[in-house]
Amino acid sequence: MLKVLGSAWALLFGMMLLMVGNGLQGSLIGIRGAIEDFSTAELSIITSGYFAGFLFGSRITPLLIQKVGHVRVFAALGSFISAVLILYPTITEPWAWIILRVIFGFSFSGVYVTAESWLNNASDNENRGKALSLYVMVQMLGIVLSQALLNVADPAGFVLFVIPSVLVSLSFAPILLTASKSPSFETTKPMSLKEIYKVSPLGFVGMFLLGVIFSAQFGMASIYGTQAGLSVAEISAFVSAIFLGGMLLQFPFGWLSDRMDRRILILSAAIGGGIAGAVGWVLGGYFEVVLVAGFIMGGMSNPLYALIVAYTNDYLDIDDMAAASGGLIFVNGLGAIMGPVVTGWVMGLMGPGGFWAYLGFFMFAMAAYAAYRMTQRPSAYREEEDYESVSYAPISPIATPVAMEAAQEYYAENVDTDESNEGAIDDEP
Repeated sequence: MLKVLGSAWALLFGMMLLMVGNGLQGSLIGIRGAIEDFSTAELSIITSGYFAGFLFGSRITPLLIQKVGHVRVFAALGSFISAVLILYPTITEPWAWIILRVIFGFSFSGVYVTAESWLNNASDNENRGKALSLYVMVQMLGIVLSQALLNVADPAGFVLFVIPSVLVSLSFAPILLTASKSPSFETTKPMSLKEIYKVSPLGFVGMFLLGVIFSAQFGMASIYGTQAGLSVAEISAFVSAIFLGGMLLQFPFGWLSDRMDRRILILSAAIGGGIAGAVGWVLGGYFEVVLVAGFIMGGMSNPLYALIVAYTNDYLDIDDMAAASGGLIFVNGLGAIMGPVVTGWVMGLMGPGGFWAYLGFFMFAMAAYAAYRMTQRPSAYREEEDYESVSYAPISPIATPVAMEAAQEYYAENVDTDESNEGAIDDEP
């Protein structure tokens, strides 16, 4: 771990600054939107715009990199991010913010793709898993730290939009100064959605539902906080609790994932998140309960992404893993676009408690589907003493194709080479 940190600290530090900037503006949009008297429906569409842009950017950026190179793409998209952050308080109209959020999501996705490709190039077969672990930690830590900055100035002013713009601009320096060699960049033709569903119905449905859940959690938490009457300090603590839970519980789930039937973990995490949503809905008037429910919800939902990827890999041939990664990201992205809009609609009907009811409902829906699938297919996990699996690689729910393919490379490089453990599980879904 120290070796990886020593060789890639500048890249990781730059990525953390990017995440601080992204996390700060994500919460700020909800708070400032309420100050500007935007409706919940308008804010939900604005939030959804980020995920639409992110999904589009993750598919277009690789083509741009192939044409003009990493450095030019990184610099151009970084400039767009800084400009958008300054324009938010300048044009406080819902239609303008929707456009700006789409541009912001597109640009951030492209910046992630570029930076992650440098990080992946800086790692090798021996330390790729550790590099991915550090990368996930840096992402979550950046979002947690960003929430403290909400308290340094008035959200109704201009300063809180300038701070993330400056942080994003500063993040370019360590990334560009250490990324002296542009890595080769090849895109993998994605598996069709029909093929992914046939290989793993739980993987397909689980990724879609997780997109529906995570986008609401990431994009609507501050909007919930303003509707619930929380102060700026309380909103920052609440959002921090969500991502702190995701950061701390990622690795215990990963350790368990390689030692038991992954479906049991998926089922357990989904039930845990469902219970957290129910508690938040019923007892949301108590701030301490909101913090605990947020910590548990984040701790259950964030590891689910890597768990579902690892579970899907259990039924794939090694050569198909990279192709499947693009399809899984696309399915997740479709759910992410839908999530904030549906959450806003539910909150419009039920009030702020609809945020928790929404999260709890879809977590329980995932648990129900996982339980159903357990009756339809045998487990890929075996309990023989000589059976070892190192297939779990920590991945964030905001992964781009580069991070996903790096995780798939890690799996393929470390999968058990015993013939009885090679290739896909042949049982029909």
